[in-house]
Amino acid sequence: IGSPVLGLVLLWMLIVVERRVANPMLNIELFRSRTFALANLLTLLLYGALAMMMFLVPLELIEVRGYSATVAGAALLPIPIIMFGLSRWSGGLVTRVGHRLPLTVGPAVAALGIGLLAFVAGARGRSLWTAFIPAVVVLAIGMAITVAPLTTTVMNAVEGAHSGVASGINNAVSRVAGLVAIAVFGVVLSQSFQSRVMPRLDRLSLPPAAQAAIAGELRKMAGADVDSIPSLPNERRVAVREAIDISFDSAFRIVMAWLAALALGAALVGAAMVDQSGEIRRTSTRALMEVR
Repeated sequence: IGSPVLGLVLLWMLIVVERRVANPMLNIELFRSRTFALANLLTLLLYGALAMMMFLVPLELIEVRGYSATVAGAALLPIPIIMFGLSRWSGGLVTRVGHRLPLTVGPAVAALGIGLLAFVAGARGRSLWTAFIPAVVVLAIGMAITVAPLTTTVMNAVEGAHSGVASGINNAVSRVAGLVAIAVFGVVLSQSFQSRVMPRLDRLSLPPAAQAAIAGELRKMAGADVDSIPSLPNERRVAVREAIDISFDSAFRIVMAWLAALALGAALVGAAMVDQSGEIRRTSTRALMEVR
């Protein structure tokens, strides 16, 4: 509890100081632009979901599905490949249709991809090629639709002289989003796993010595080394391993569902934007003049 509280206090102090200094490193007044503020909120939600997804999917593929680290990494390759291939096309979307449409559709498609990871890929018995890869491809298409228009929107939401600061703030938000998401949903994953694996293990009526040894291994979740527990009867090893894998699958699907909700929230933020570039620039100019 202490660390989050301290972090919030320090964040508040940063805002107070930056509002008072003559030349702020983080110009809080930029957030008076509705579009700039909403674009950064969208970034926080979508990039948080993306970071946790990229952290969790390799764990599922390696520890539960038994794939190598190379294959698990390759399963995420559609994301950079598709984003690179569609970047030129998506970069012109703001000019053609405005920023609201791509910043609504893109995160919604990304949410669909993450939802497929939760409800299709996360189901036991589904293979890498029939479940995980299609879900990752859908997610990649959603990100490709979003990223370039999001960058353009952030840069256009402020005066040209402040576009570098705006870009830096948005990049910082995307990094913080990943750190916060992994910390928060790491706890959700752990608690979901523990709440499911313990009842399953209790039903196996294991010897006390084996229970104590397994409890120590469960901190690794799906990475628990059942074979290293000498007090565990051989006939129970398969059952224990299955209980751990099923429980991690369930926790994986719960977290993925939450991440899909985050991405869907990003789509709602995009839908709340208004394509009024002139008004955006006037609002930004007025706010920055007040700082001076």
